Amino acid sequence: MSKKPTAGPALHKVIMVGSGGVGKSALTLQFMYDEFVEDYEPTKADSYRKKVVLDGEEVQIDILDTAGQEDYAAIRDNYFRSGEGFLCVFSITDDESFQATQEFREQILRVKNDESIPFLLVGNKCDLNDKRKVPLNECQVRAQQWSVPYVETSAKTRENVDKVFFDLMREIRSRKTEDSKATSGRAKDRCKKRRLKCTLL
Repeated sequence: MSKKPTAGPALHKVIMVGSGGVGKSALTLQFMYDEFVEDYEPTKADSYRKKVVLDGEEVQIDILDTAGQEDYAAIRDNYFRSGEGFLCVFSITDDESFQATQEFREQILRVKNDESIPFLLVGNKCDLNDKRKVPLNECQVRAQQWSVPYVETSAKTRENVDKVFFDLMREIRSRKTEDSKATSGRAKDRCKKRRLKCTLL
């Protein structure tokens, strides 16, 4: 008798998006391995998986670190389709990277066709506040317009690195809970309809 496989820890799929050079890989590696990598070769796209404890429950996080300038829209769309939540990263020292977040957001919404997808706007390199080019209030206004949280991080000092990944996982988890309730609600409705049909016979 083969035992039924026990369900493993929940898996939450996170996609890192943002322009090249904003520190997506540095944030990912800091979260994964507690190390700061300053000179990181631009990736094609790297995937990482790690077990973490989220509010007392063991879960797995799967992080796809995209390269920022994906060559093919089709590949990028596939990445976005596979994601359950998004960290949209820009550098507070680079206004262009902040402007680019608008396009990333639009692409994600187009692929997911869902305004309320779990999504965090992340201003990285907050240790370089003296070189800040993007005013804090501008970042907050954009996050409010999108109805998403805004968090500033530093991959170098590790400030808020865990926070952004854990906050996003919480959003993904609550979204999944809502979705499964909706699904089971629909299934119950179908059963009720069936029963009504049966009583009519």
